[in-house]
Amino acid sequence: MALCARGAEKLEQLAAEIRTRFAVQVQTAALDVQQSDRLQSFIESTVQTFDRLDICVANAGGPPPRPFLETTDQDWDSAFALNLQSAVNLARYAIPHMQRRRWGRIVTISSITVRQPQPQLVLSNTVRAGVLGLIRSLSNEFGKDGITANNVGPGYTATSRLLELKAHGAKSSGRRAEQIEEEWIRDIPVGRLGKPEEVADAVVWLASERAAFITGQTVLVDGGMYKGL
Repeated sequence: MALCARGAEKLEQLAAEIRTRFAVQVQTAALDVQQSDRLQSFIESTVQTFDRLDICVANAGGPPPRPFLETTDQDWDSAFALNLQSAVNLARYAIPHMQRRRWGRIVTISSITVRQPQPQLVLSNTVRAGVLGLIRSLSNEFGKDGITANNVGPGYTATSRLLELKAHGAKSSGRRAEQIEEEWIRDIPVGRLGKPEEVADAVVWLASERAAFITGQTVLVDGGMYKGL
């Protein structure tokens, strides 16, 4: 297993936990996925270490909440680089290694915003939608090589990202953070926030052999929050 993230300390803590719990080899690299050259080096190093690359999961953090008229060119450039270009680069560097073995899984983690745009999240609403075009394109082009490409769209999930959105919502509306969370939960049919492990379960399933006939799809893990068909 190979993991990359910006925070070296937290990355190593996670790697140590995985090694202890599952007795597997874990390689880590502290990097920003917006740095294309370092991302490519990470992929090549992973293949050198494990002699293969089977599954590639792209999971970059979301752009900051902003009303549309307060966004800047830099905001848009950063959101594109973080949430779309990084997924493009990861797939571009990983797919040739998967083709050699004629088996592979690409899973991107985006947001419910790809199906149901959310207030104050215009950057995410717009840029993450491009991930769907990428996933559909990859599924069409590389299905013949035994490679599937799918996307997971979490709804409101109890993570540090949600704390950021809650704090911003409270500040911009003058309400308490608890009121913001209660409002979200009222809009979720199952009546609670999601758990990180529930998102992880969807990723694991899409990366498995059992999901071999599923490609080009978005699986929402949102407790029924999406209102469309």
